[in-house]
Amino acid sequence: MAWISLILAGIFEMFGVAMINKFHKDRHWKSLILLVFGFGASFLLLSFSMKTLPMGTAYAIWTGIGASGGAILGMIFYGESKDWKRLVFIAMILSAAVGLKLVS
Repeated sequence: MAWISLILAGIFEMFGVAMINKFHKDRHWKSLILLVFGFGASFLLLSFSMKTLPMGTAYAIWTGIGASGGAILGMIFYGESKDWKRLVFIAMILSAAVGLKLVS
């Protein structure tokens, strides 16, 4: 259950990051509420998963999902560069997260 909540926490962090971009563009109160909800849910689920998982592993996985997911969302929805070098570094982030799980 801790791993499921950790993955969901990463997904909510990605949502929160997307809402930062949306709020920056339109400054609407609905975007702000969604931003707070996304990060609030993310932190709540992260804290739940850290009751079972080691802090270092949980935090690394959470930030890896958030950083990689945010970059991928930027590529898909906001026209950011899809250069192969960016994709290689995203793959490195994800492989490092998997490596932490394997050695924990």
